[in-house]
Amino acid sequence: MIQTPYYLIDKSKLLRNMEKIATLRELSGAKALLALKCFAAWGVFDFMRDYMDGTTSSSLNEVRLGHERFGKETHAYSVAYADYEIDEVISYADKIIFNSVGQLTRYADKASGITRGLRLNPGVSSSSFDLADPARPFSRLGEWDVKTVEPVMDLVSGFMIHNNCENGDFDLFDRMLGEIETKFAPLLRKAEWVSLGGGIHFTGEEYPLEKFAERLKRFSGEYGVQVYLEPGEASITKSTTLEVSVLDTLYNGKKLAIVDSSVEAHMLDLLIYRESAKMSPNEGPHRIMICGKSCLAGDIFGEFNFDHDLQVGDRISIQDAAGYTMVKKNWFNGVQMPSIAIRELDGSIRTVREFDYTDYEHSLS
Repeated sequence: MIQTPYYLIDKSKLLRNMEKIATLRELSGAKALLALKCFAAWGVFDFMRDYMDGTTSSSLNEVRLGHERFGKETHAYSVAYADYEIDEVISYADKIIFNSVGQLTRYADKASGITRGLRLNPGVSSSSFDLADPARPFSRLGEWDVKTVEPVMDLVSGFMIHNNCENGDFDLFDRMLGEIETKFAPLLRKAEWVSLGGGIHFTGEEYPLEKFAERLKRFSGEYGVQVYLEPGEASITKSTTLEVSVLDTLYNGKKLAIVDSSVEAHMLDLLIYRESAKMSPNEGPHRIMICGKSCLAGDIFGEFNFDHDLQVGDRISIQDAAGYTMVKKNWFNGVQMPSIAIRELDGSIRTVREFDYTDYEHSLS
């Protein structure tokens, strides 16, 4: 057995998302780019490559990873590029999307050899968290004013508009896209391509995929644009677990179990958004709080129901542990970083990455 903790990417579960993406591409004509900010475990890029059109990035390191490890179309975006990195970014990218008119005009000449775009901010989003809301007051994410963008239309051929966040409501997506059309129609009619970003949970079990495809196709036809989507969570939802072991049990008004992992180090988004981890099955007479091993008092995965009292050595699978986990893992407290393993379609499991003291030491100076 592989020593815990480790992330286990299950290709058979990943395949379900990939097949839905392939269906959407076929029905709508839209292209799908993997959002590396959410998931960048390149050990499965060869598998995902058959179902997706390329990658989109948020930094120099991500655009290089997409170019070298995934291939196909490589889109570069950053909230702001630095002078010392822009040439290298351009060398890896097929398309570069600037966050502001200022950045666009600063680097337009350097990027003249590749496709250039600009991020637009429609002022509406589906986010229920201010922290993640691209349309929050005073947002720095994209240009809002059509009059500001019109004078630089000769420098770009398309736009990126990312305003969905964990949006599983097609009707909400439809309404917001309508608002985008109303606000930005003069710009959209001059574009060749439009990326609608990520955050659309179209691989969910109840999502109306055919209605979504029809809406994208209608949008594409109305403005004569190639539509792109940038699925992150939608690409990898429910594909991965974080495998952990119980190290100790306590009782302090509640039953507690301490595992060989840490929320702050290995599933940071749970802590940031004050959410509970997912457990399956989550039923039985024994209610137990699963706790991380770091010194942070709030290092808690959540409370779950089990069919038996947990004992030292028991193994637990934390569900849906792919998105914003491996890309955010850190060495807080020097807690052992989880290995990364892949379950192949035939059921065999192989470890593709292990971390040791040298990795910890080299992350510091």
